[in-house]
Amino acid sequence: MEMTTTVPETRPEDLSGRQLALMVMILGALTAFSAMSIDMYLPAFPQIARDLGIPLSTVQLSISAFLFGSAGGQLFYGPMSDRWGRRPPLLIGLTLYVASAIGCACVRTGEGLLFWRVVMAVGGGAGMVISRAVVRDLYDTAEAAKMFSLLMLLMGVAPILAPIAGGQLLLVTGWRGIFGFLGAFGVATLVAAALYLPESLPSERRIRRNITKMAAIYGHLLLNRHYLRYSIALGCVAGVNFSYIAGVPFFLIELHGISPQHFGLFFGANACGLIGGSQLNRRLLRRYSPQQILNVAFATSATAGLLFAAALITGVGGFYLQVALLFVGLCMTGLLYPNVTALALAPFDKSAGSASALLGTIQYTLGATAGALVGVLHNGTAVPMAATMAGCGVLGWCAAVVMNRIRRVDIGLV
Repeated sequence: MEMTTTVPETRPEDLSGRQLALMVMILGALTAFSAMSIDMYLPAFPQIARDLGIPLSTVQLSISAFLFGSAGGQLFYGPMSDRWGRRPPLLIGLTLYVASAIGCACVRTGEGLLFWRVVMAVGGGAGMVISRAVVRDLYDTAEAAKMFSLLMLLMGVAPILAPIAGGQLLLVTGWRGIFGFLGAFGVATLVAAALYLPESLPSERRIRRNITKMAAIYGHLLLNRHYLRYSIALGCVAGVNFSYIAGVPFFLIELHGISPQHFGLFFGANACGLIGGSQLNRRLLRRYSPQQILNVAFATSATAGLLFAAALITGVGGFYLQVALLFVGLCMTGLLYPNVTALALAPFDKSAGSASALLGTIQYTLGATAGALVGVLHNGTAVPMAATMAGCGVLGWCAAVVMNRIRRVDIGLV
């Protein structure tokens, strides 16, 4: 079935200041779904395990279930949004997210928790795919990088506030109240998107193909060396972030005796570093190209990761040097996320939704794999976390910088 309604093209200059601000806030909320859904219930892990009578490892597995659900779920929204516009699949995904949050709040078994977390990831994936596609619809590469940096500011608030808010809700409502809050957040975003988010893909730019042929676009994207190179690089950035998330509780609480109450402060401080990096990026883009910025940022990220691992192994500099190097590495992700995303999506116009979806799938697959690797390599030290962060930094640098210099290839448009 084809949609025949003509949708006027939305351009940033056509929006009033109020409309543009609302759009940015909605897109920021959409990009924050993943961080909110992961970070907010972290303080509740022990209570969830006790209440459901399941091992703590099963509750921990719910993070991996969410990440891999996000990786797979995003694939559905790309072709849908390229065919029917950005708004319809977004509203469907947000509705699914709200329903799954209610499901999580009502579960009685570990299997039920894992199931609803996967459903939640699939629903929340719509926000991540559509927000990137909308930015690509409206802006060129440099301006898109600036917009992604602005969204990072809003998204970066989630890792600061979510664990703190989750801990406070845990005291008042218990862990089920945390999922109730996530459901309310989903409802608020759904209503705001339905009322105030403009359609950024007009009818004449939509791809008039059946779903099977549209899904084949993914194969063409994977054969596009420009796209694949930056997709792998973005997955490596996510790998730095998720390996940090997987390993930092053990590093701070178990190895260095930081109390669970103060853990949120350290976690929030590092999230501020990510935000600071993303806002520095907006200023740097006035003088430098996205590629120039990520060249330096990837080199710095890889170096910080290697020095962090060396500091852990040798003990040189102690805890404060280790924390400083960790902070620098996370600051670099604030510079890398917006520029790598903008460069990956730059060549694609009509298929921006599919390109955004596959980009998110690769990002979450590599990021979740890196996070799982930290657990697999666990040896009673923080070296596996540092080594994984360093490895992701080096691999990302090779994909986005070294390969770009070794062989400059023509970009085939999909």
